[in-house]
Amino acid sequence: MTWNHRQPSRRTLLRGAAVTALAATTTAAAGVGAAHAATAAPAAWPTEFPLPDGFMPEGITIGRRPYAYMGSRANGAVYRTDLRTGEGRVIHEGATGTVAVGLKLDEDGLLYVSGGGGGTARIVDSHTGELVTTYQLTEATGHFINDVILLGDRAWFTDSRDAVLYGVPRGRAGEVRRLPLTGDWVQTPNVNNANGVVGTPDGRGLIVVSSSPGRLYHVDLASGHATEIALSGAADVANGDGLLRIGRTLYVVQNRLNLISVYDLDAKAPAATLRRTVTDARFDVPTTVARWADRLYLVNARFTSPQTPETTFNGVAVPL
Repeated sequence: MTWNHRQPSRRTLLRGAAVTALAATTTAAAGVGAAHAATAAPAAWPTEFPLPDGFMPEGITIGRRPYAYMGSRANGAVYRTDLRTGEGRVIHEGATGTVAVGLKLDEDGLLYVSGGGGGTARIVDSHTGELVTTYQLTEATGHFINDVILLGDRAWFTDSRDAVLYGVPRGRAGEVRRLPLTGDWVQTPNVNNANGVVGTPDGRGLIVVSSSPGRLYHVDLASGHATEIALSGAADVANGDGLLRIGRTLYVVQNRLNLISVYDLDAKAPAATLRRTVTDARFDVPTTVARWADRLYLVNARFTSPQTPETTFNGVAVPL
């Protein structure tokens, strides 16, 4: 595969050295949250907020400030909501024929966006809404670039229709790393496999959920070897979608089941124990989750409802 992409801006290139220096810090932040981790969201902040009609959200990310960024499956737009007020606006207009699925916000304000069936990874400046770079990771058909996590000097993207992860350089020029999944990994045809992804507690690997039939894997970044994580307290994580890890606690969004399963990760082995589940009457096929302070924020994709320009969508918050 040839990596076709626009050259990064000068601002992006200058961030390279800083990204490398901050790799360890960023890894830690991915596990324990940012500066808001130990604070509490004021009770007056809304626990539900609207998105534009027909927006068709799926991904959500929150950085060091109380703003949630959400991507659109309708046209690849990015919407930003102020968590303090619930008010928001489109910061990136997107384009016809593009989608924005999973997304993550970097320390320098760059959004790494999964391009779904188009096989792309895009980088958007969250301050200006400018499209900085587009990487064509796969052919435009037969693939689905689904979710992304920032770890070290790369943004790692999952492909739900192929047993491969893609490592895109963060904040600098460079080659995309293609990492085939081996070991215990099972690729089931014609369904979504690799979906949500987070870093492991030690920052040396990844945890990937396979939506069908619902398995968690520990992936070695050096080799791509996947080890299935043994589950205790549940048979599987069917419909597993977005993941969030805080320390050794793993939150698994199970979209069509309208719940979040909360697991304790074993410190010595690829194993996880179910501690509790979280559900809410406002869940309507939530897909991904992000944290701010003592709350979890999710977007409702409403996959079981008509996906039309008139369909209403929203985001909701539940206690951590």
